[in-house]
This record gives sequence, structure tokens and C-alpha cells, in this order.
Amino acid sequence: MSALKDRLRADLTTAIKGRDDVRSSTLRMILTAITNAEVAGKEQRELSDDDIIGVLSTEAKKRREAATAFEEGGRAEMAEKEKAEAVVIADYLPAQLAEDEIRDIVTAAVEQTGAAGEGMRAMGKVMGVVQPQVKGKADGGAVAAEVRRQLGA
Repeated sequence: MSALKDRLRADLTTAIKGRDDVRSSTLRMILTAITNAEVAGKEQRELSDDDIIGVLSTEAKKRREAATAFEEGGRAEMAEKEKAEAVVIADYLPAQLAEDEIRDIVTAAVEQTGAAGEGMRAMGKVMGVVQPQVKGKADGGAVAAEVRRQLGA
């Protein structure tokens, strides 16, 4: 079993004992999402820590999008709940990369692939090099925007 999944389960027990409702409900939700990912597809499998980080990233993105939607809809209390859940999820994600770090990674990938003069046709090639380096550490939309900017779109 993965160390991250063990940590999530142990933290869930601690949150339940400490009567931390937000943390315990969020951890339950995360563990359910992990279980769903494990049984998805043709056969059941055990997720690695990297796979679990992928699930956590997806869940964090859902919370950010939901918080934005609730704020736009005038539901501040629901937006705060989503933000609180996102904070709990962020505790288990690797530290996020800063904009300048993303810029440096993309610049190196553009140079490595020789995509500088190709424009947007090279976006897939550059993203293929960048994605493994930033997985779980940066929002995909921000990375794609930086690639577009550097390729001159």
C-alpha cells in the first residue's frame, strides 16, 4: 500500500477523533476518489503515490472551480466550504511551482525540442516534455498558457 494512502487514512482517524468535521469529510471524499480510481477500468489495481497525487490534483481543481462558481452565483458560504476543502487537499500535494519556475521549465523544453520557430504546431511536443516535470506541482492551464506565450500564440 502506498505511503500517501496510509497517511491519508491515519489523518482521517485523527480528524474524526479530534472532531474536525471539515478535515474528516474532505479526507473521506479523497479516499473515496482514490478507491474509485483503483476500481475504474477493466481490473482493480493499487495506485502508486504519483497516481494518488494525480487524484488529489484533480480533486483540488474541482474545489477551486466550484468555489469560483459559487462566488459568481452569490453563494459565499458554499464557496468558503469549497475553499476550506481545497486547503485540506493542498496539505497532501507537493509544493506548487512559482510562475518563474514554470517559465524556466518551459523555456528549457522549447530549447530541448527545438520548437522555437515552429509556433503553435510544436505545442504538443513541448507539453510532452514539460508535463512529467510539473505533474502535481502546477496547474495544467497555467503551464499551457506559458507554452502558448513562449511559442508566440
